[in-house]
Amino acid sequence: MARAWQLTSRPNGMPTTDNAELVEVALPALGDGMVHVRNNWLSVDPYMRGRMNDVKSYVPPFQIGQPMDGGAVGVVVESRDPNFAAGDNVLHMAGWRDEAVVPGSALNKLPNMPGVEPKEFLGNLGLTGGTAYFGLLHAASAKAGDIVFVSAAAGAVGSAVVQIAKAKGMTVIGSAGGPDKVAFVKSLGADQVIDYKAGPVIKSLIAAAPDGIDVYFDNVGGEHLDAALAVGRKDARFAMCGAIENYNSGVATSLRYIMRIIGMRMRLQGFIYTDYLGQLGPFYQDMGAMMAAGQLKSRETVVEGLNQTLDAFLGLFTGANTGKMLVKL
Repeated sequence: MARAWQLTSRPNGMPTTDNAELVEVALPALGDGMVHVRNNWLSVDPYMRGRMNDVKSYVPPFQIGQPMDGGAVGVVVESRDPNFAAGDNVLHMAGWRDEAVVPGSALNKLPNMPGVEPKEFLGNLGLTGGTAYFGLLHAASAKAGDIVFVSAAAGAVGSAVVQIAKAKGMTVIGSAGGPDKVAFVKSLGADQVIDYKAGPVIKSLIAAAPDGIDVYFDNVGGEHLDAALAVGRKDARFAMCGAIENYNSGVATSLRYIMRIIGMRMRLQGFIYTDYLGQLGPFYQDMGAMMAAGQLKSRETVVEGLNQTLDAFLGLFTGANTGKMLVKL
């Protein structure tokens, strides 16, 4: 048996503790090609909110009465796949539970990188860091000398974007909410940080970027996106990563400056991490080098216990995390 979180109802607006429950589930038999994994770390991420809706998207929705899933790092307990042995550390998507039996083809054995803890493969060396890296350098084609604006810069992806951009020779303006998070983003090396809770984003961004911006990494949507459109330079590139401002509100974003896309020849590029799975080798090499050089640090908000997973997830929408939100089992 294992314990797993299941969706019990689809939320209307902000999810609540009534929308999911922790239950016992039977593990399937360990047939040929299957692997039994015990999870040590779970990831909760904003994109999971969309999976609670019954809509078609780039990732299937959670099904009511079935275990939810998400990124996890665990250790192999028993294997019927010759590519894995007991004791191997693996990355997979059977999160939201303490144990799982999954096909070996659904697992990635963690590379041996001295000094790197397994949990980093849910952070800077995983979905989080990969989203930041590929979004900034590939989707937005950011380069040395660019002025980069990053929303949710104290969050998991945003904090990685700030550090990658600085390591690659860019000027970085971050946005964060409240003095503590502003101070955190400054500690990452951001050249300027605006506090979006202190006043209109557009006024703060105009003051921070009087010459405009070349790149916007969007984790928020809404007011931040509109402000970035207002100050974007000619040929500005936007990496459209997320829109957490709108995930629970159901309110459409009003973009007053959308027409500047035409006149300034801006490019807004949507992307997801899995678009770049074929480039993970160079990604590990480059990110590993930045980490070894002290250019890329991680900060986690760690919640302990499988029973706290839903609360950790809900905390993403109230600013409870600084950096990556992880659940330690």
